[in-house]
Amino acid sequence: MKLRSKITWTLLIAIVLGGVGYWQTRKNTAASPAASTPAPPAANSNTAISQLQASHILTLELQTLSHTLPVSGNLKALNTVAIKSRVSGELLMLNGREGDNVKAGQTIAKIDPAEFQRKLRQAEQQADAAKTQIDIAQRQFDNNKALVDQGFISKTALEVSEATLLGAKATYNAASAGADVARKTLDDTVLISPISGQISARLAQPGERVAIDQKLLDIVDLSSLELEATLSPADSMDVRIGQSAVIHLEGTDLPVNALVQRINPNVQSNSRSVLVYLRLQPTPGLRQGLYGQGLLELGRQQVLALPLEMVRTDKPLPYVQLLVNGQVVHQNVSLGKRGNVNKDDASVWVEVKGLEKGAQVLSSRAGFMREGLRLNIVSTNTPATTAKP
Repeated sequence: MKLRSKITWTLLIAIVLGGVGYWQTRKNTAASPAASTPAPPAANSNTAISQLQASHILTLELQTLSHTLPVSGNLKALNTVAIKSRVSGELLMLNGREGDNVKAGQTIAKIDPAEFQRKLRQAEQQADAAKTQIDIAQRQFDNNKALVDQGFISKTALEVSEATLLGAKATYNAASAGADVARKTLDDTVLISPISGQISARLAQPGERVAIDQKLLDIVDLSSLELEATLSPADSMDVRIGQSAVIHLEGTDLPVNALVQRINPNVQSNSRSVLVYLRLQPTPGLRQGLYGQGLLELGRQQVLALPLEMVRTDKPLPYVQLLVNGQVVHQNVSLGKRGNVNKDDASVWVEVKGLEKGAQVLSSRAGFMREGLRLNIVSTNTPATTAKP
């Protein structure tokens, strides 16, 4: 009897445990039906999914970087002159109009000299009269001296005659100086050009009555032009006389070479800026007043450098896209000085720190590539297509 009870309890326990196990299995199956579906195979990370032209990759090398400073300003002629009348009178002749060439020493204007010729004759005649008085005073002095030596007159009379002679000489000297002034005034009726150049402005016409110091012509010498650049005091600290620059002028595509000729020692009180004057290489077709801008070379240094456009800034830290073992890697970099590699190319290069020489950097034309993407490099002549995984 006891044996049967034990067998019965054993069977009941087995049935209960089997039911519980079956219920638990059904519960797990209902809760996660996807568990019975096999997971798709993981994508193979070594499979190339894109192609890139070789021309979109730049090998990082040492570059001779020219540290430059932007400059801009207007052209000014080094030699300019304003022809002004030195006397008042009727303008008889005025040679040349805007754009005409003149030479140094050339007569370009005449003012009616009639009045000044008469004044000169008057002054010369006054000088002649004063000279006659000297002769009279000299004879009187000589006679009185002889009489004093013979004891016929006193020394006082001799002293009076001597004073008269000295007065006559002084009067003659003054009359002669007046004649010289009148002669100089007559000479001023003829105006000559002190420099060679071109007439930039004509401000009077023959027949007009001009006043003293009235401007008649402006003459500009275009053989020597300079750019007047305005710099901040901080930027001007690295500027030295003799440094070279490449200037691009409005109206022309050809760059013009220039050298720093002078640096103003004063800071402008109104703008707090420093004026730097760059002498331009003589170039046909340049005009005073043209606006120019360019880069002033402050020095050269060999550094690892890339075009600035290849450095991406869409993350908190600047970075570049590298190709390492055929895979895209984003590498953070530190930026140094900026400048140019080729003086004929205005593109800006920047010193990069954190990369090794020979690193392969993706250019900006490649666009953004996600990190970890594998690439196939094709030649420039082969059209680039997206490869299927």
